[in-house]
Amino acid sequence: MTIALLVAVVVFTSVFGFLNGFRDASNAVGLTVRTRALTPSIAVVLAAVFNVIGTVTSAWLLNYFGGSWVTAPDGARGLVVLLATVVSASLWNVYLWWRGYPSSSTHALVGGLVGASLAEVLLGHALQNGLANLLWLQVWLPLLISPLLAFGAAFFLTSFTTWIARYSQPSQAHATLRAAQSVGTAAVAFGHGLQDGQRIIAVLVVAAIGNQTDWTAIPGWIVGVAALTLGIGTLAGGWRVTYTLSHRLIRTDPLRGFVSQLVTTLMLFFGALWLKWPLSTTHTVAASILGAGSNQSYAAVNGRLLTRLVAFWIATPLAAALLGLVLALALDPFAR
Repeated sequence: MTIALLVAVVVFTSVFGFLNGFRDASNAVGLTVRTRALTPSIAVVLAAVFNVIGTVTSAWLLNYFGGSWVTAPDGARGLVVLLATVVSASLWNVYLWWRGYPSSSTHALVGGLVGASLAEVLLGHALQNGLANLLWLQVWLPLLISPLLAFGAAFFLTSFTTWIARYSQPSQAHATLRAAQSVGTAAVAFGHGLQDGQRIIAVLVVAAIGNQTDWTAIPGWIVGVAALTLGIGTLAGGWRVTYTLSHRLIRTDPLRGFVSQLVTTLMLFFGALWLKWPLSTTHTVAASILGAGSNQSYAAVNGRLLTRLVAFWIATPLAAALLGLVLALALDPFAR
């Protein structure tokens, strides 16, 4: 039974990785396609390649920083917790993709893990240490800080970039900025792989080996599975979410698209390399798009859509936790 549970965790973690790339492809390619800096096919291939490179690099980050917040009980019980976690996160991600709303895969994963861990308590097992800190440091604090920081940075950087380009002909400035957006697509995709690749690798390591204090020897097959699933998911492309970000949410142009990508890239690298926070690519991209787009002389933001978007961001960890709790209780007989 333990082997069957391990196989199930690997399979559904791969599904989660695929959905992660599938949905979050929009974060890297949406603005670039909207401003016609790249064709959709080239943008998606570029994003997939750099997502894979970022995921492979994220294994080095786990090695270098020596840790992850993903923990689970030992043995079959731990595999049930991880299985409930990735299945609940995947189900919620599919639901929001179908609705066309971008949300954080990381926050869904954390919510599922917390819910599955609480199910262990209801079944009479010991509470995993650090659940409150996990929710605060990995979900609510980044959710409060990263969108506000991304919005503010993009808003003011738009004014600065406009001032720099004030003597350029619009056609010349847009051509230069479209070329910069091509680089920005690769950078955002790399930052996404750097952030989200760590989560997929960590789940697989905990499932296959157990809770780790030493991350210096991550099996190559785990890195390969994480990189492959993210890359294939990106190639598949979640155009429902792309349309929401690049057409429905706000009006944009090459200058504001460039600013959004620059802010997103800097924040993802800053969060991964210095703060070691799981900053959401989705939240950062959406907030930077809003910040750059709001710095215009005419109304550009779809306020009603923005309200629903924020509501789903808040609901994501809560809904995933509820799903994780229910699934962990339902799967408990397999852990006995």
